[in-house]
Amino acid sequence: MRQQGPIPLAENFELTSQPKVRSAGHWELVSRDVVAQTLGTLNKAGAAGAPLHVALPPNPSAFDYAFRDFLITEFVQSGTPVLHAPGQTLDVTYQAQVVRHNSDRPRFIPGVFTMLATGVAAAYGLRHEHIDTQIAAGLGLAIAADYANSINSGGPTNTEMILTTTVSRGGQYIARKTDVYYLENADTPLFMRGSSFKPIYMKVVSQ
Repeated sequence: MRQQGPIPLAENFELTSQPKVRSAGHWELVSRDVVAQTLGTLNKAGAAGAPLHVALPPNPSAFDYAFRDFLITEFVQSGTPVLHAPGQTLDVTYQAQVVRHNSDRPRFIPGVFTMLATGVAAAYGLRHEHIDTQIAAGLGLAIAADYANSINSGGPTNTEMILTTTVSRGGQYIARKTDVYYLENADTPLFMRGSSFKPIYMKVVSQ
């Protein structure tokens, strides 16, 4: 009779860091990164300099309205032609998917400083068969630095955003970029589609 083995053990992925979007200024920084990498991909695809049209997603959120403006600004400032209407253009679209986790989030996960200090301590211990007091003190300082770095960012949250930007032409993907960011739980409505937010456009008329 065949015996059943135990279920697979759970383990964490390798330690990584993930930016947290906490302000409209961060939205601008995200758009810069998206535009820079998109232009690099278009250049490799032989489509550098082609005119673009940046489309607004259906039922746009507050983030969607602002992010489109940021993208257009970044593309124009890079010297890329951007047209008001689609036509003989490459179509730029984007989608922000909000993901909500119900599990508890740790407030601190050891990061770069701790990993570096731990590596130094381990190498020192291998050579001298003990860890010197100064190395141990350095490790403590590294943990403190990582803790401050994580806590100052507000720590991991239950809400994340998966942001995908796509450039296509005639049904073919030309460039595509997907990133994941933490969101403050209280800021989630800014990224939800179908909200009651509408931008206000004011027309300035000379007297």
